[in-house]
Amino acid sequence: MTGPTLEIVVGPEQAGRRLDVVVGALEPVGSRAEAQRLIDRGRVLVDGQPRVKRHQLVPGERVSVRPVEAAPEAKLSPEDVPHEVLYEDESLLVVDKPAGVVTHPSKGHESGTLVHGLLARAIAGGHDPLRPGIVHRLDRNTSGLLVVARTPRAHRRLQRLLRDREIERRYAALVHGRMPPALTIERPIGRDARNRTRMSVMASEGRDAVTHLRRIGQPGRFSYVEARLETGRTHQIRVHLESEGNPVVGDQVYGKRQPDLGLSRQFLHAWYLGFPHPESGELVEFRSALHSDLSDALDRIDPAHDLPRSPDR
Repeated sequence: MTGPTLEIVVGPEQAGRRLDVVVGALEPVGSRAEAQRLIDRGRVLVDGQPRVKRHQLVPGERVSVRPVEAAPEAKLSPEDVPHEVLYEDESLLVVDKPAGVVTHPSKGHESGTLVHGLLARAIAGGHDPLRPGIVHRLDRNTSGLLVVARTPRAHRRLQRLLRDREIERRYAALVHGRMPPALTIERPIGRDARNRTRMSVMASEGRDAVTHLRRIGQPGRFSYVEARLETGRTHQIRVHLESEGNPVVGDQVYGKRQPDLGLSRQFLHAWYLGFPHPESGELVEFRSALHSDLSDALDRIDPAHDLPRSPDR
C-alpha cells in the first residue's frame, strides 16, 4: 500500500473482528496478506500503539494505517512477446497466453515474459514492480486465459475476487488412465521435501487445495477432463492429478515415463474465465478453444474422435 495515511474509527460492524481482517478489507490495502505485512512492519496502529494481527477490535478504537514508501520503478521495457488480447477496457485485459511464455519476470526469466509483452498496454497494479497488473498466473507450458489489471484499483478488486473465489477458472486436460465421471480432489499442496522444484500433496505444511474434475470423454487409454479450480496453488491441477495416478499427458515434471503423444508440453489449457467486472459488477465470461498442438494430440489418439475443442461444446 502506498498513498496517504488511512484512519478509521471502529464501529459496531468492525467490533470483535481481527485487526488484520478489518485492515485487509480497506480497498487501498486490498488483502489480508498485505494487512499482515503492514502490521508486521509497525505501520498499523490502534490508538497510537502497535497491536498483533489477531487483536480483536473494540468500538471507538482508532486504527491508522501508514503507507509504505513507493517501490523503486522496475526496469522493464516492452518486448514483442506472443499473446492474443481477447478483451480490453480501461480497467483490465483478458489475454490468451501461448505455451512457452512465462507469465512474469523471475529468476532466470528476466525478459521475454507476458508482462514484457503487455507493458505497452499500460498494465498496472500490485505491490511487486516486476509484476504490474498480474492477478493470477499460468505455468510456462500451460496455455490459455488470464485477466490482467490496468489500474491499481482494478488490481485490488480483482485480487479480492480471486481471494473470495469469485473468479471461475476452468481447464481442459488430457490425462493418463481412466477417470470417473466426476471427482473432487481435496489435498493440501506444498513444496516437496525431497525436490524443492516440485510441489507435493505429501508436504507436511501444505496449503488447502481443492480441484473439481468432470470427465468429458475417454479416448483409448486416456481421459479428457475439465478441471475447475476452487483454490489456486502452484501446479495444483498437475499435482492433484498425479496424486490420483492420472498424470497430465506430456507433463515432464509430474508425468515422466509416460507416452506424451508427441507433445513438447503438458496437455493443459485454461479454456474458461468468468468473473464480476471490478467496476460494473456485471458477469463477464471468456472462452478459448484448444491450441493447435493439443488438438493435434487428440487427433493422434483417434482421427475420427468427436471430442470438443472447448469442454462446453
